[in-house]
Amino acid sequence: MSDTNRGTDVPSSDPAADAAAIFDLLIGLVRAQVLRGIAALHIADHLSDGAMMAEEVAKREGSHPQATYRLMRAASSIGLLSYEGDRRFSLTGRGRLLRSGVPGSMRSLVLAQTGQALWQSWAHFSEAVRAGGAQTKKALGMEIFEYYSKPENSEEAALFAQAMGNLSGLVTQGAVAALSTAGVSTVVDVGGSNGDFVLALMEADPELRGQVLDLPHVVESARGEADKRGLSGRLSAVGGDFFVEVPPADLYLVKTILHDWDDDQCTTILRNCRSAVNEGGRALVVEMVVGEIGKPDLATLSDMAMLTSTNGMERDLDEFDALFAASGWRRSKTYPVGNGYFGMEVDAV
Repeated sequence: MSDTNRGTDVPSSDPAADAAAIFDLLIGLVRAQVLRGIAALHIADHLSDGAMMAEEVAKREGSHPQATYRLMRAASSIGLLSYEGDRRFSLTGRGRLLRSGVPGSMRSLVLAQTGQALWQSWAHFSEAVRAGGAQTKKALGMEIFEYYSKPENSEEAALFAQAMGNLSGLVTQGAVAALSTAGVSTVVDVGGSNGDFVLALMEADPELRGQVLDLPHVVESARGEADKRGLSGRLSAVGGDFFVEVPPADLYLVKTILHDWDDDQCTTILRNCRSAVNEGGRALVVEMVVGEIGKPDLATLSDMAMLTSTNGMERDLDEFDALFAASGWRRSKTYPVGNGYFGMEVDAV
């Protein structure tokens, strides 16, 4: 995240320095693909037991030895690997986050964000700005979530679901610590993917019963995750459409859902929750919140990603409050939950 803010703190009047800053911003696309290379070629996994020569990594992975060395050299220049001499490299703390199947892994998130569906959509970014909406139909022949629902794209869809689970892990701990479940019996994780959020709440409160509502091709992962955690007896996973209806509950979790959709669609989701909520119930919305204009702000960059691939957007607090008011809710609490995300508790009115 530091790279996204580089050069933004102090305006420059030196043309050479300004040109260097532009080049640094532009080279970000290369950094993203170096991240992808380390993740896709399992280099972080190969190095998990200690330093290794690039040629040995290439032999294990079945990749070209010299090209693998060049990738690892580049990765060491951006802090993913540490060079130990004699063509040997080891993992840094950042590099460890690209291992697979470990707590806190960001590997799937990196692969999804730099993969075919989302990367192709970026090629049409300027057109998205001109048109005021995503051009994924031009890039992929269909909208992004329709693309992920196709059987032929099931591997990409699974990777995207895993990525959302990775992202969830970055904020779930903070949200669970901040959210009180006193008086709550039933929780519905709206668009909850593998159920990471509701399952974490259930682990913290053994009296809770949870449900994940998501598309039919997604919910199986929630059942598997619940079984893995020994919580399948208290969790149900239902394939459905939150634009049509949601199950009744005391508490709704709406985490990183609203930024995927336009205002009318968000109002529909929130209104469906409002219509079904049990008396005295509430909802927790977790999203990035756009801050002061002109200041370094990851939310504004994420907003560009939303413009590229979805019809959604990142919003400021006034925009969220307008959505809540239009759908029968009122914001009662707002607090940071980590990594630039905020929890917004809303009560029914």
